[in-house]
Amino acid sequence: MARVIGVMGESGAGKTTAMRNLPPKQTFYMDCDKKGMNWKGWRKQYSVENKNYFSSDKFSTVLQMMDKIDTGENFKHIKYMVIDTLNGMMVANEMEILKKRGADSRSMWNDLAQNGWEVVNKALAMRPDLTVIILCHCETVSDDNGIVKTRIKTNGRKLEKLVLESKMTTVVWAVRKEGKYRFILSADNCTAKVPMGAFEEDECDNDIMIVLKALEDY
Repeated sequence: MARVIGVMGESGAGKTTAMRNLPPKQTFYMDCDKKGMNWKGWRKQYSVENKNYFSSDKFSTVLQMMDKIDTGENFKHIKYMVIDTLNGMMVANEMEILKKRGADSRSMWNDLAQNGWEVVNKALAMRPDLTVIILCHCETVSDDNGIVKTRIKTNGRKLEKLVLESKMTTVVWAVRKEGKYRFILSADNCTAKVPMGAFEEDECDNDIMIVLKALEDY
């Protein structure tokens, strides 16, 4: 079973930038937003030529690539896999279904939920020496009791009830506070969570390597 980490945050909160210090030779980057990364020099680090970069917003294509990284001889050296973002695939899938079936199709929401759930389940089933980092947008919602929380944003009514965070042991919330980019690790107003005792503070700098090191030392 692979380690699966969720990184949620609004657009511009630093989700992608937080991946900047991952070792490119051991990392495979799935660009599901099809926009590239946003730090200087990323094209030299990640590319099709380097065999560590892949751009697609189709669930089926991404799942096929996940299979290759999981079992392929040419990908045994990969220790980290980034999916950026799950929502990029969901939106593309939603637009595709709307074109085929129309906006009133109830089955559209079931398909979206199933596809999103399948990606997370596939990540969990990958080889145990792999860490899968899934970047997601977030939304702030109020539950039936009026409690307001920030959580991973999903398309599909079933996913809204199931909650993707339940499949992950670690979820961090990327935020910008007083001009600084930070990770919220635990708070009452969000679904961020980390293993008990893994961190001394409820926040850390916006750098996924800090999170990975703490989890490896845990």
